[in-house]
Amino acid sequence: MTRGEATQSKIHYKGKLDDYLIFVDDPETYKKWQSDKSVPLAQFVSTFKIFLTHKQGTQGTYDAAPKGTLASEFGTEDEDEVIKKILTEGSMQTIEMPSRQGVTNDSMSSMKAR
Repeated sequence: MTRGEATQSKIHYKGKLDDYLIFVDDPETYKKWQSDKSVPLAQFVSTFKIFLTHKQGTQGTYDAAPKGTLASEFGTEDEDEVIKKILTEGSMQTIEMPSRQGVTNDSMSSMKAR
């Protein structure tokens, strides 16, 4: 993999009040979990944190979802149950982040011998 190149996967759930995101480290294990719920969430969920995007879809600022907002949208404050619902009913989005290009240290470019 080139320096800076990465792939990021997230599960997007469009709710009535807001849009919610969960980050996934291993998309293949997530797909396996969809048909076999015995796979532990810890094997593919990046962080057990639910983010909301203020109706910006998968773009914009990600903020941690407050428990009151979760209760209003999902009927429970139990984050594990909310994560399972988002993983079950949400859609996966994968983004390829390009590698970095250009000079690695601008301050050294003038010191090169000519």
